[in-house]
Amino acid sequence: MVILVTRTPVSDRHRYDRATAHLDGPVAVVDLAAFDANAADLVRRAGGKPIRVASKSLRCRALLERVLAVDGFAGVMSFTLDESLWLARTGVRDVLLAYPSTDRAGYAELTADPELARRVTVVLDDPAQLDLIDKARSGDAEVRVCLELDTALHLLGGRVRAGARRAAAHSRGAGRLRRIRPAAPGFPGGRPDGVRGARRRGGRPGAGAAGALAADPADAGPVPD
Repeated sequence: MVILVTRTPVSDRHRYDRATAHLDGPVAVVDLAAFDANAADLVRRAGGKPIRVASKSLRCRALLERVLAVDGFAGVMSFTLDESLWLARTGVRDVLLAYPSTDRAGYAELTADPELARRVTVVLDDPAQLDLIDKARSGDAEVRVCLELDTALHLLGGRVRAGARRAAAHSRGAGRLRRIRPAAPGFPGGRPDGVRGARRRGGRPGAGAAGALAADPADAGPVPD
């Protein structure tokens, strides 16, 4: 449960403790003034680029709705396929599933509902994931896919690596990426919709809970020919 407040001076700590004493944890108290100020600062620093909110960092639907109502924010980067479908059903019109999924029941639900399929884009980094989606489908809705690339720095023939070990497709394995790219248009009901770069990101020291908004400018871009 999250309790939203408009001010959180230290002197109010005991009052909040008393107000939430009957609730089972975890419980969070959010300073809305600080939250809104952080959102405004992200918009300023983005310099006109739309910001996609990472729902794994902001685990409260009311706060997601609040920040998505701010000019400069557009869409959610979700954590699981099940969460993606839930967000789309509750009104979020642009959901990017951050990680490849093997949730066959979720893909069956996605492909059976054209409106859900228009709102949700799924990330993949291997052609085998296209086959998994195709075998799980229960309808003809077109699936929007986003290719995930490993943007770590590889040196000395791959013996030295700087960056997160996550996506399977990397520039030194360009043939693998090309096998994904041509496959999607021929995949029944599949359409390439963007490219996402997988990289390690560090938190800002001292950001604290009030700074729990996350943006990933590498989420979506045009798919290269």
